[in-house]
Amino acid sequence: MTAAETERDGVRAIEAGAVPARFARGWHCLGLSERFKDGRPHTVDAFGAKLVVFRSSDGRLNVLDAYCRHMGGDLSRGTVKGDEIACPFHDWRWGGDGRCRKIPYARRVPLRARTSAWTTLEQDGMLFVWNDPEGNPPPPGVTIPRIEGATRDDWTDWVWHETLVAANCREVMDNVVDMAHFFYVHYSFPTYFKNVFEGHVATQIMKGLSRPDARPPAKEGRPGMLGNTSVAAYHGPSFMIDDLTYHYEGMDIDCVLINCHYPVDADSFVLQSGIIVQRNERLGSAGADEMAVRLGDFILKGFEQDVEIWKNKARVDNPLLCEEDGPVYQLRRWYEQFYVDAADVTPEMVERFEFELDTTRPVEAWKKEVEENLARRAAARGGPS
Repeated sequence: MTAAETERDGVRAIEAGAVPARFARGWHCLGLSERFKDGRPHTVDAFGAKLVVFRSSDGRLNVLDAYCRHMGGDLSRGTVKGDEIACPFHDWRWGGDGRCRKIPYARRVPLRARTSAWTTLEQDGMLFVWNDPEGNPPPPGVTIPRIEGATRDDWTDWVWHETLVAANCREVMDNVVDMAHFFYVHYSFPTYFKNVFEGHVATQIMKGLSRPDARPPAKEGRPGMLGNTSVAAYHGPSFMIDDLTYHYEGMDIDCVLINCHYPVDADSFVLQSGIIVQRNERLGSAGADEMAVRLGDFILKGFEQDVEIWKNKARVDNPLLCEEDGPVYQLRRWYEQFYVDAADVTPEMVERFEFELDTTRPVEAWKKEVEENLARRAAARGGPS
């Protein structure tokens, strides 16, 4: 054995299998429903296919496969006519249930003239579609919880962003258990971190402090941020609701943050974020709207930081973990339930699992790093920190 071979002996090899050929079973948010209600058909590339979204005259939002089963015309380039979407090629009219309702030039509609229709849900200003490779409807207990603030006047409207990411969906899911990246990528300072997985829900509970070495000081007249408390839960494979409170000097600001995605294909997904802010006496109505925009931009920058990591990293099926890393393997076991047939979901994928990370060592190390950063900044300015 050569010296080079000896030095390499015991090196952990990165294992990375092929990405799943199927797409996750569950509810997926396509975005704010209002964008689809202008009377025109809309194209959505998702689940390895092209879809068309249109609003029929009864007010319902419908989602069909975009390619007409007649001669392949693109329905998303067609016209909404009453309750149907009309193909631009031969004017075949397709209803929201996937049935061809009319062919203007034909004596009758073929009995088997059907296309794929997707189960939809419009809730709290968002449009969802149900995906199941086995073709089954959503089970009664698999739902998206209502967001009370989304329908109340004392909360702002949604501030919404979306971006296309050239990576597999699993990359975004790993963040559920990854406390350390919040410090190094997002310049946050977690002090408490816990995960709970049960059934189709995966929850992350996190508390943190503000980073004075990474954030500019508050402008004159504005309160400084002290930290935040977050209870974020994925309801299924792609839709996260985060009850998020930012703690400022003299007040708290309550928000609901949405972090969701839908797959375009095996190697790309559309990442979306939305936020609403509760109005309070100190913020006022206009102040809450301004805060929602500011926080929305802030969250967007965080996602951009994630995307920069994802597009340059390797896919790793066997991550090498240290004691202070979160339960990555347990999360991936939970996540697997959405990629296998319903009959193949094992108890280990859905049984309750709790893990509270010991933050003693991370907080100690990060506090020292923050102090050192502040000292260097002060030295560069020639004054005290």
